[in-house]
Amino acid sequence: MFARQAIRSVRAAAPQRTLARAPVRSYAAAAATQDVKPPVAVYGLDGTYATALYTAAVKTSSLDPTAKALSALGDLLAKDTKLATILNTPTLTDSDKSAIVAELQKNIGAASSNETVKNFLATLAENNRLGILQGVSEKFGQIMSASRGEVELVITSAQQLDNKTLSRIENAIAKSPYVGQGKKLKVTNQVNPDILGGLVVEIGDRTIDLSVSAKIAKLNKLLTDTL
Repeated sequence: MFARQAIRSVRAAAPQRTLARAPVRSYAAAAATQDVKPPVAVYGLDGTYATALYTAAVKTSSLDPTAKALSALGDLLAKDTKLATILNTPTLTDSDKSAIVAELQKNIGAASSNETVKNFLATLAENNRLGILQGVSEKFGQIMSASRGEVELVITSAQQLDNKTLSRIENAIAKSPYVGQGKKLKVTNQVNPDILGGLVVEIGDRTIDLSVSAKIAKLNKLLTDTL
């Protein structure tokens, strides 16, 4: 697991090793000097970093490789739950953070050669913000989806849906007024046994709750109000 590698690297890091300063400045300059407006606004501290990263990637013409790197980092964090604990450790020294950044770069393969991503990780480390990396990855993904004309479609079911069923739902929603003209649906099927049956459909910022659990809740409320 990556978490073990990171711990070993932190322990082995030389005390004098510190984060490079120049790349951090060039990353910030890239974000500040280019007049680029992301296709969608994302909020919070992780949203601020995601927006700055998008701006820097556009200026350096490295948007696609940056998106691949952030997606790889997001997958890494999702698979290794101990990694989040390490990244959120408040007592990390500069040597520790340098070692962790080096391990992160190793784990994203060819994408590690992307200077925009290198500088971004160095910026997070220097500002003690490695702990928000997963949030930045998610917010950056939202910006990229919007730039590609994609609309997030999350279908929650009590059991995994087969491809035929997902395709039928996707085609039906694609023809609905919930999806703008020329937009593409990015479909995700999430499983939540608690809904008991039926579906919960989320399209962008809209939610359509057709779950059995919601119907039972409405019935219970109706009975309670009647008594």
